[in-house]
Amino acid sequence: MSSNEELVIALPKGRILKEVMPLIRAVGIEPEAAFDDPDSRLLQFKTNHPHISIIRVRSFDVATFVAFGAAHLGVAGNDVLLEHNYPELYAPVDLDIGHCYLAVAQPEGLEDDKDPNRWSHVRIATKYPNLTHNFFASQGIQAECIKLSGAMELAPGLGLCRRIVDLVSSGATLKANGLVEVEKLLDITSRLVVNRAALKTRSVELNDWIQKFRTVVNGE
Repeated sequence: MSSNEELVIALPKGRILKEVMPLIRAVGIEPEAAFDDPDSRLLQFKTNHPHISIIRVRSFDVATFVAFGAAHLGVAGNDVLLEHNYPELYAPVDLDIGHCYLAVAQPEGLEDDKDPNRWSHVRIATKYPNLTHNFFASQGIQAECIKLSGAMELAPGLGLCRRIVDLVSSGATLKANGLVEVEKLLDITSRLVVNRAALKTRSVELNDWIQKFRTVVNGE
């Protein structure tokens, strides 16, 4: 791909989008007005740079769009990167946003079985089956993972499993659903991700944007 072709940046919907937009604007990229219009159904947006556009997709899909070359830059949490483990992705900048963590949680009533060191086999509902399986395997624990896309907190109460692995920010959702944390798996922040093939063919352009993001994050 030549450097005069469109450069596509993939951004995640939801909470992270609100946190990343000040950084996007700080590096000099301003999306068209429809980007901030809550009634707009557009998914791809022009910017103040004629050859740069922004796509807005699910957070889990950012890594896939960038890894397969549909987008050249993106923003994704290290949870997503570890779950997909795409070799085509390079994550040169920790953007220091989207702070949360992955944790194992279970019903409050399982007080007699809350020590992970005593587990040999666990059945867990999670959005992160690969990451979860690898984490427990490293501790010699066999993890049977049931993949859910949301509402993980319902799974223990409805008998689907005894435990979940999910994102935790304030812990309020766990508490409201009668769950308690028993182990932290991973601290999470969002990263700037780059397609490795594009970085080779458009090295000057992409390295320039990488440096701009790095400068903004470091407050330089």
